[in-house]
Amino acid sequence: VGCCFLFFCWDPWFKMVKHNNIVPNVHLHKDWKLRVKTWFDQPGRKQTRRRKRAEKAAAIFPRPLQKLKPIVQCPTVRYNAKSRLGRGFTLAELKAAALSPVYARSVGISVDHRRVNRSEENFARNVARLNEYKNKLVLFPRNASKPKATDASAEELEKATQQRGVLMPIKAPRARAEKRAITAEEKKKSAFQTLRVARSQRRLAGYRKKKAEEEANK
Repeated sequence: VGCCFLFFCWDPWFKMVKHNNIVPNVHLHKDWKLRVKTWFDQPGRKQTRRRKRAEKAAAIFPRPLQKLKPIVQCPTVRYNAKSRLGRGFTLAELKAAALSPVYARSVGISVDHRRVNRSEENFARNVARLNEYKNKLVLFPRNASKPKATDASAEELEKATQQRGVLMPIKAPRARAEKRAITAEEKKKSAFQTLRVARSQRRLAGYRKKKAEEEANK
């Protein structure tokens, strides 16, 4: 038979609780300072990212720092009205713009072979985006002594600059309200009264229809 010994050390500051309540046993020594994750290196990381962007831009000069991305619609019913930049152009969009996937990747165009076009409007928009990029593209010759027909001229090469930001960013159209003077006929009408009458007609439509049918059947 096992024995159980209970040792109790009396503390003069310890007071027993009244009634049938729980005995206080608060754990306050959590050593939380050992598990705190600080972010004091945020300003330093910002400077590091900026320096790396500059180093990459200098290494790949005159190519742009970012690649061309397509415009796609956000998923779900809540956000499908919003446009954003996608992962890459589809093979069908590249074919419509007379570009091969290998050549598109070599001139700074992102390609996504998984995405599928399900909208004619978005398909035409991305094809127009590719054509606009092709017209603005300045190709440097691999061999200066033997330039190809698709390479840029000497004048275009001198004017060419490196693009470091987002290539062809999305420009959201701003909806502006048109201003005009209020006519005399509009001043005579009451918007509140118009809404109240329309609400009443909609609420009583079924009752009036049923009443008209009953009178017609008499």
